[in-house]
Amino acid sequence: MKLIFVYNADSGPVSGLFDIGHKLFSPETYQCGLCALTYDTFTEKKIWKDFRESSSTEMEFLHRDEFKKKYDKEFDYPVVLKENDPFEILLSKEEIEQIPDVEMLIKTIEAKTAG
Repeated sequence: MKLIFVYNADSGPVSGLFDIGHKLFSPETYQCGLCALTYDTFTEKKIWKDFRESSSTEMEFLHRDEFKKKYDKEFDYPVVLKENDPFEILLSKEEIEQIPDVEMLIKTIEAKTAG
């Protein structure tokens, strides 16, 4: 099983700087709940990095423009997908927005991928 995490942001240095500025100056309107859960302003959260690196589940992390280019598919971002044919939504944008912190994100992913 492979999970694909798609952030509601585009790749590249200009987009990255814009995201940092948005997080700093207007965090309440930041549009990527997945980014907010897994990253601090400048770096990946340690608990998330530890989970990601120790997990036996294969994971791929893409920005929305990278995902569209690679898979030629469209979803409501952010989204966590299970790679099936077709893709299966593991966590929708709405579900991600309801998750209060990275610890709950990890628990939710573990629960939905168990078995």
